[in-house]
Amino acid sequence: MSRDQEIRGVLFYVSCLAFILGLPFILTYTMGYQFDRNTLKFTRTGLISLKSDPQGASVYLDQVLLNEKTPCSVNEVLPGTHHIRLSLEGYYPYSSDIEVSPSKVSRMEKIILFSLRPDVQQLNKERVSAFWVDEPRSLIYYHSLEDSAIYRSDLDGEHFKLLANFIPLKPTPKKWLFSPGRQKLLYFNNHQIGLIDLQPEGQALPQTLQFVVDYPNDNIQDIFWHADNYHLIIAGEKRICIMEAKPQAEPFVLANLNKRNASVFFDPRNEIIYFSDSQRAEDGKFYDNIYKLELKTKLYPFRDFMRLKPNDREQKD
Repeated sequence: MSRDQEIRGVLFYVSCLAFILGLPFILTYTMGYQFDRNTLKFTRTGLISLKSDPQGASVYLDQVLLNEKTPCSVNEVLPGTHHIRLSLEGYYPYSSDIEVSPSKVSRMEKIILFSLRPDVQQLNKERVSAFWVDEPRSLIYYHSLEDSAIYRSDLDGEHFKLLANFIPLKPTPKKWLFSPGRQKLLYFNNHQIGLIDLQPEGQALPQTLQFVVDYPNDNIQDIFWHADNYHLIIAGEKRICIMEAKPQAEPFVLANLNKRNASVFFDPRNEIIYFSDSQRAEDGKFYDNIYKLELKTKLYPFRDFMRLKPNDREQKD
């Protein structure tokens, strides 16, 4: 036998031996297993699904850069906790740990990458102190304490215009609230309520429909508009009242409260007030309870409502 034949024979047997020894590794890999160096055992692997907005981010798995870009799937990942990092030029990097389980897909599919240079635009064309968004109507309202004015624009800052002036409060208002019909704007502090009649479309600015009502006997916590756009439900520290939205209006007490700063919520569709309060139980202790107060009737101006409804008056006449 020649030397070349001997070499070929040795190589053949070595190849066969390598194949036989490597066959378990090949089979286990194709069946979703991988050799875990920590446990020195073949372990079934998992999969990581990655999606980002925007797409095209580079993926690092345990500090190792992969060839994939988002969206992608990282296959044959050993079970356990792994660190994922996404990188995209012009955006803040994203990083998080993820738990991988055998034969399962671990998903990170709601990743948002935020721009390093966000597009910031100034919308107001006058000096403003605060703003709020009327999302259903796609409008932004601004108020300026410097010139006691209310402005409005669309969501892009276009069609910016003066709506009305208002009477300033001291201390400054802690909340602003539209009426359901968006025709009136209410603002208040602890002891004063201001009201602005906003400019109807196509009409001149109102001049005499702004006023302030003093509310000295309680600290106002919150105010709710009734669905009729005319009555106000006032949640104070001591009581819940209702009154007309007009100058010199008198509040009427709906409920006296034992607990200060009780939680109050008004459901205008069903005319129901929900509130919490403390009551003394049989054991002499005070416990918090939740109450429901149903107005149950169409509201009239309270001067008439507290005496006779229109139908009752007609019958009396």
